[in-house]
Amino acid sequence: MRGEGIRGSRSGHAEWIRAVAVNKLRERRTEQRRSARRPAGHTSQQGRTTMTSHRSRRALVGVASFSIVGLALAGCSSDSGGGGGGDADVEIEGDFSGETLSVAATWSGGEQANFEKVLAAFEEATGAKVEYTSFGDNGATYLQGQIEGGTPPSVAIIGQPALMQQLATDGHLAPLSEETLATVEENYSQDWVDLGTVDGDTYGVWFKAANKSTVWYNADIYDEAGASEPETWEEFLEQLQIVSDAGYAGIAVGADVGWPLTDWFENVYLRVAGGEKYDQLTNHEIPWTDDSVRDTLEVLAELFGSDVLLPGGDQLGFPESVSAVFGAEPEAGTVYEGDFVAGNIAELGTSTVGENALLYDFPSVDGSEPAVVGGGDVAVSFDDGEAADALMRFLASPEAAEVWIPSGGLTSPNQGVDTSIYPDDISRQIAESLTEAETFRFDMSDLTPSAFGGTPGQGFWQEMISFYQNPDDVEGAMERLEAAASDAY
Repeated sequence: MRGEGIRGSRSGHAEWIRAVAVNKLRERRTEQRRSARRPAGHTSQQGRTTMTSHRSRRALVGVASFSIVGLALAGCSSDSGGGGGGDADVEIEGDFSGETLSVAATWSGGEQANFEKVLAAFEEATGAKVEYTSFGDNGATYLQGQIEGGTPPSVAIIGQPALMQQLATDGHLAPLSEETLATVEENYSQDWVDLGTVDGDTYGVWFKAANKSTVWYNADIYDEAGASEPETWEEFLEQLQIVSDAGYAGIAVGADVGWPLTDWFENVYLRVAGGEKYDQLTNHEIPWTDDSVRDTLEVLAELFGSDVLLPGGDQLGFPESVSAVFGAEPEAGTVYEGDFVAGNIAELGTSTVGENALLYDFPSVDGSEPAVVGGGDVAVSFDDGEAADALMRFLASPEAAEVWIPSGGLTSPNQGVDTSIYPDDISRQIAESLTEAETFRFDMSDLTPSAFGGTPGQGFWQEMISFYQNPDDVEGAMERLEAAASDAY
């Protein structure tokens, strides 16, 4: 049943159970992950070590009378540096031979090829056929057209929580079955479960994630200056000053458009105010004149009003801010932005990620616990059939992500994933920071009305540029942000 109001739980599924031994292995692996971090030639958190323990095998064991189709995927190990699928032993309940599922997502090129390996694992395990379509950057338009035509995909993977919420509210999505929800709750933190939930029903399985709480630095410059990786905001400012005293700008900020500045605000706000306030501000349940906004802007003013910034940031594009740190003639030691900075560095060809291009977590503010602001891609189902439910459950399992991870390009929010199979220390560090964070929140500007959070020259973007240019005007910034939010919500 697709494309119309799908409500209620699925029937006919037998419960999947996991053996007690598997749970013990997972607990041991989690403990190993947390103790296996090491330096990578510079300072305390420049890399994470590869775990030496053998990956445990998990089994999703069906108790119904369906035939069980075993799958063994042999691929490259965590030391191979990518280039192939992961190794996994997966047993999936049910024989769906003769059934065809359709899956649509944004991925094309190499990402599509890697995701199709994930789908091939499901096909081999179940006998089902899965047809993949890439909708590029037009997910909302594509899905609306398919829904109107009565042919939505069985499963879609989308990057906008608001789109998932709208599809669920309109009755187009099937809630997760009890068994699939149990798999999600076993493998994901509550923050990720909540992100996939609408009005009390959970619809989403977050398959891919982005970590936007990473600070990148030129290790050659830090070494020359005698700077080290900070953990707190105070230490952060101190280390930037040390870099500045060595003749470089402490940090480059590309502020000509505005979205990098909203990411700065979101990271500091989450640490200053906490997750509950973050949600309230996102939904405009509290005004932008709230004391928590003032506290956040005052913290940012300590940086934006200092002399550690590379001059001219309000005229500097984001790619240029990365070039200023990792280009042939670097001018600054540090740049903040998400894990995608690694791609910008690789394009420059003058620094090497994992060698002189390293990262540390966004610093703690006033003793805040580890937190991550980010994004992701969520799988949702338009089909309440057993085969589609089995696919959703597979995507919620560690094994599905472990097919793609060794090839690179996937950060999984799944806490059950064996992080030793990430192809390098940097991608492992990014993933572990994400899955071990006490709090995760989706990028605020992606959750607000586009007139406020996503339009150049107005709203959140423009007011953060104005504040960057005049960080002494905290009260004025709050008032202008509140006026823009009131107009947009």
